[in-house]
Amino acid sequence: MEQRMAKIKLADYIINFYADIGVDKIFVVYGAANGDLIDAFSRNKKTDYVAVLHEQAGGFAAEGYAKVKGNKIPGVAIATSGPGGMNFVTPAGNCFYDSVPAIFITGQVNSNFLRPDPSVRQIGFQEADMSAIFKSVTKYSKLILDPNSIRYELEYSLYLATNGRPGPILLDIPVDVQRAEIDPEKLKGFKQPSTSNNHPSQKELNEICEKLYLDIKKSKRPVLLIGGGVQNAEAINELHQLGKILKIPMFPTWNALDVVTSDYDYYCGRIGTYGGAGRNFGIQNSDLLISIGSRISGRITGGNVKTFARKAKKYMVDVDPGVLKKEFQQVPFDENINCDAKIFINRFKDFLIQKKYGADKNNSDWLNKCLEWKKTYDPVKSEYYKNSNTVQPYAFIRELSKKMKNKDIFVADCGGNIVTCNHSFETKKGQRYFTNNGNSPMGFSFSGAIGAFFADPSKEIICVIGDGGMNMNIQELQTIKNYNIKIKTIILNNHIYGITKAYQETNFGGKSEACGPIGYSPPDFMEISKAYGVKTLKINNNSEIEEKINQLLNANETVIADVNCHEHHTYEPRVIGWGTPIEQMFPYLPKDEFKKNMFIDPIEGWENPALPKNQQKNKKKDDSGGP
Repeated sequence: MEQRMAKIKLADYIINFYADIGVDKIFVVYGAANGDLIDAFSRNKKTDYVAVLHEQAGGFAAEGYAKVKGNKIPGVAIATSGPGGMNFVTPAGNCFYDSVPAIFITGQVNSNFLRPDPSVRQIGFQEADMSAIFKSVTKYSKLILDPNSIRYELEYSLYLATNGRPGPILLDIPVDVQRAEIDPEKLKGFKQPSTSNNHPSQKELNEICEKLYLDIKKSKRPVLLIGGGVQNAEAINELHQLGKILKIPMFPTWNALDVVTSDYDYYCGRIGTYGGAGRNFGIQNSDLLISIGSRISGRITGGNVKTFARKAKKYMVDVDPGVLKKEFQQVPFDENINCDAKIFINRFKDFLIQKKYGADKNNSDWLNKCLEWKKTYDPVKSEYYKNSNTVQPYAFIRELSKKMKNKDIFVADCGGNIVTCNHSFETKKGQRYFTNNGNSPMGFSFSGAIGAFFADPSKEIICVIGDGGMNMNIQELQTIKNYNIKIKTIILNNHIYGITKAYQETNFGGKSEACGPIGYSPPDFMEISKAYGVKTLKINNNSEIEEKINQLLNANETVIADVNCHEHHTYEPRVIGWGTPIEQMFPYLPKDEFKKNMFIDPIEGWENPALPKNQQKNKKKDDSGGP
């Protein structure tokens, strides 16, 4: 006779569920309202908790974990009620805007102490309406009151988190519900849809491929714009195969720098308001733009959105139907295709093979021109390597990228830190390179790197962060120490809030000192790290770069490296002003050189582009493309 499963606590059911789908680490901060959930780990050998020191750090770690594990295994983090759960808001926003599958679980007060109506502000101690608080930054936010609904809620929320455009979930569970005894065999589950709405029918796909094929054949300057959706769809190999057939310039967004890597044959630079290599000439001169897996944010288009790829016919392929609605698009696209990136790339690749497509000489000339722009307009200049009293961060990051291996994981932060990295770091095939770009909070990379470590401890993990960001989650040095987490953290220490200092100077003349040194100044990170018992490394000037990077990468332990970039806040090239198109980047090229690089007409008034406010006084007419 078949033995019947005994009843178990609902908290055990939850932990068992995530263990069974492959979540082997869950990030927690203990509290009274999640005590039953944490206790359940003691009865499961397939997963374990990682006790971080701050819920925000735990949420960031869950994001890093998910990005390394892949889209079918979410990151999971657990907090207590009230302020504990509220500290998940920023990590949830991160995962929502960057399309990361994550489950945030908050303990809640006993259900009999929940307020009966919004007109009642609070009844239970640390009671807060988490499902309402998280509604705008999750795909699904639910207060679970019926213990017998738990299987359905876990299966449904996992489906939502990992399908379509991935994203975060919030499950709020009262203490009495966590403790409830349930019979697993009597629980009703969620039945996944048998068909997906994430791609057109076969007939529709064939019609789309035919139209795009004809447009590519008559195009003289086609380009591919690749977003993070290709990573989410796990379609990197398929994209590279498509690239070999098309042989046209490929440009990654900042979320796809490890999709279209710097060593890929058709990689032609980086784009946007801090575009970097190529200075956006390829995208802006195109006559056919094919975007796959990118929402085309303002950081890509610049403020003058009408000037973005203005002479190109535009195709957008995306799994999110919302971004494809023309009424919501800042830049209208001519063809909007609601399709999973992998399905579309595979179908179009097969279509081209059937048509025996061969790239012609026009495409070859155009590709070579874009490759030339990438090489000519490299943001890392030779003079950056000259000896000085400080470290030039662009030179440092470029040398770091040369020495890192193709299986390493690189986690960067935000602000001037991420601009420096994205201007300078050259990715290799097989590397993971990520930050959070949509929400972009200070302090993400330190905790995100912890999550990456637990997702794959076999990998070398390098974290780069600014001094401002390091202050945001510096307490996690203790988590690193507690768990012997072998990551290398590099603090690009300019002793100011660099990107906001640059913004001040551009827009307000730099009159305020809120960005440093009076409004902000960093502590001695070396002394703080030593207090936590963590190995330190100081890099003082350019002459030390190579030797100290070797020491850092060869160390078989946790290292915190302080890189002295004192006062550096020059992040160039960049776009200045809301009216400037993204091909016209500061510092401006000489007018004749700029005009020579334009296949299309520059916008009216191009001869007099915007200048930073701190450079507008006593300006003289010259031939540099400025006023």
